[in-house]
Amino acid sequence: MRPVKIPSSIFKFLNPENEIHEICTYTANTYKTIKSESPLISIVIPAFNEGENIVATLSSLCANKTNKGIEIIVVNNNSKDNTEALVKACGVQCILETKQGISYARNKGLFMAKGKYILNADADTIYPENWIDEMVKPLIDDNKVAIVYGKFSFIPVGQTGRAIYFIYEHFADLARWINKYLKDEAVNVYGFTSAVRKDQALSVNGFDHPNGANEDGYMALKLRDKGYGKFYNVTTNKALVWTTDRRMQIDGGLIKAIWRRINRVFFNGER
Repeated sequence: MRPVKIPSSIFKFLNPENEIHEICTYTANTYKTIKSESPLISIVIPAFNEGENIVATLSSLCANKTNKGIEIIVVNNNSKDNTEALVKACGVQCILETKQGISYARNKGLFMAKGKYILNADADTIYPENWIDEMVKPLIDDNKVAIVYGKFSFIPVGQTGRAIYFIYEHFADLARWINKYLKDEAVNVYGFTSAVRKDQALSVNGFDHPNGANEDGYMALKLRDKGYGKFYNVTTNKALVWTTDRRMQIDGGLIKAIWRRINRVFFNGER
């Protein structure tokens, strides 16, 4: 069952009590407890002008409970704000990708990562404390799993309330079920909560994709077609991530999102 309200464990990152410099210092110190020079897992985050969001995202990731070696890489994709300064204040590696576009940024992070496993994240998303372990476990346990993807809920920043999104998310879950069993599960894969093996991802040219396709779903298709294995959907709320609805608002709001999903599921429209 999805939560109706944003859990307090997530909400605390959205409404912190401390000043930003104090949060950065705390995040840097927390990161030291999971950071490794020889990481098993690399978390890659593309970022373009994410000064308002990136600290909360990094704080939530660094607060994860894991005994696995971790590194976090933020790929600055030509940000004009203070994104890079904030990332560095949090003690996290920040690298530059001058070619504009999320696929270029994700590929740069993929190439630079040291870990065997790559966790893909976004800079406007809050991650629960068990996200790292829950997402990478299927890859570690089963070499027939090619890509892991999770589920998400919306943090309202526009006028749409959380209760409305709660209803929409259940409708979206139904659409994903139809995609998985009657159409193609690859369209269910989103880059801000997914995991792959680095060597396999590099062997299919990373996030490169043709015009009209999305980088995350197309990566899933390439891995499957290469014979690396199946998709794995992590459904536990322990790995439920919370992302802002700003992209939905930019794309026209909830009503248009519902229509696009209906069109995609029932009339083979674009993703």
